[in-house]
Amino acid sequence: MRISIVVSIVVSTIAFTSAAIPATAQANSDATGDATVGTTANISEIHVLPYEGAITPVTSEYIVKGIENAEAAGAVAVIIQLDTPGGLDTAMREIIKAQLASTVPVVVYVGPSGSRAASAGAFITIAAHVACMAPGTNIGSASPVSIGGGMGGGEQDTTMAHKVKNDAANYIAALAEERGRNVEVAERFVTEAHNLTATEALEQNLIDFIAPTLSAVIDSLQGRTVIVAGEEHTIETAGYILREHEMSGRQKLLKQLANPNVAYILMLLGIYGLFFELSNPGALVPGILGGICLLLALFAFQALPVNYAGVGLILLGVILLILEVKVTSFGGLTIGGLAALVLGSLMLFDADQPWAKVSLPVLIPSVAVFGGFFVLCVWLVIRGQKRPVVTGKAALVGEHGRVVEAIPGGSKPGKVVFHGEMWDAVAEEAISTADQVEVVTVEVRLAMVRRRQIDPGR
Repeated sequence: MRISIVVSIVVSTIAFTSAAIPATAQANSDATGDATVGTTANISEIHVLPYEGAITPVTSEYIVKGIENAEAAGAVAVIIQLDTPGGLDTAMREIIKAQLASTVPVVVYVGPSGSRAASAGAFITIAAHVACMAPGTNIGSASPVSIGGGMGGGEQDTTMAHKVKNDAANYIAALAEERGRNVEVAERFVTEAHNLTATEALEQNLIDFIAPTLSAVIDSLQGRTVIVAGEEHTIETAGYILREHEMSGRQKLLKQLANPNVAYILMLLGIYGLFFELSNPGALVPGILGGICLLLALFAFQALPVNYAGVGLILLGVILLILEVKVTSFGGLTIGGLAALVLGSLMLFDADQPWAKVSLPVLIPSVAVFGGFFVLCVWLVIRGQKRPVVTGKAALVGEHGRVVEAIPGGSKPGKVVFHGEMWDAVAEEAISTADQVEVVTVEVRLAMVRRRQIDPGR
């Protein structure tokens, strides 16, 4: 009961946090360049969208909305400060569409030092009106990874892989051509998983300049001419106000849910909750929490490269483990269920990138606890079945008592006492009051007994 209360408090806190979007999130890091901070209309605004992590639907919502806000505010430019290992193709394309359609210059800055723009991040960087990187960063490795997982690995899968790779190569080439960047090198990001340092990217015309800090980026933008919405546009950054737009509380929460480790644990917690609810109908709390966890897990799955064969194996494993509690299989269902659970967990997320996989330090304890729970349930059921009956008429069988009224034998009853209660009793042979008896069966209020054989040595 205490655990249920604690879990309820945690869920309520999360819900409150996600609902309470800070009103100041739109401009929580105002800073100035050459001008004094203020709200004067003639002072330029530069919007900054810092993002670190995988590219997911939450990312596209955040960045697309940030570009729209910059357009509405008439900003001089919007800077996407990016550090990403890659992400989903659909989310990436939504961001790029917003970049290409933007009426304000979109600058992608791969920074600070130590950051990267890998896979989907390389596409987003190349699609920017102005692309720049910090020293010690890298860009590339944009070969597409299948989502959903080909099971056969045959000619059909190979053909599909070629189609996906060719589509990605042509897409990045078109973006590079649109922005006047090195088309050949951009294609190699996809076809050869090529990767470049910031210096190499500058030398090979993949980016426009290198800047160690955000302030250096803004200084380098001054007077730069770019093509925006088909027209030449000169960026004027003198006397600017820097407005940093962080993710809202809701977006931060959803970003965390899109973590494969979190999604996996939520799925297991959802299964636990529903199992407890089905085992104890009317408990409500396990069912409610389990349903919430499963829905959150399903939301996370749409933002991750899920292999649904893995999901199927996990569900099969859970069903087998539940059946073990109901069906006597001498451990066969438990072994099969644990095997399906382990294999499904390993196959759940189908991607080569570490960001899209469940880490082993999370997977192994989770499977061990989950499987151990059901093994414990089976053991408790078996132990309970082996215990002697202690209530009801069945509990009287084998009990010893004394004869208080002789039993003639046959169908004529006598009287015996056991457990402090007097019962009518019959026996196949006559039993006197000097003998002790043992109960054989009980029917209604009549006990069938036999003479108890007492060991002379006791």
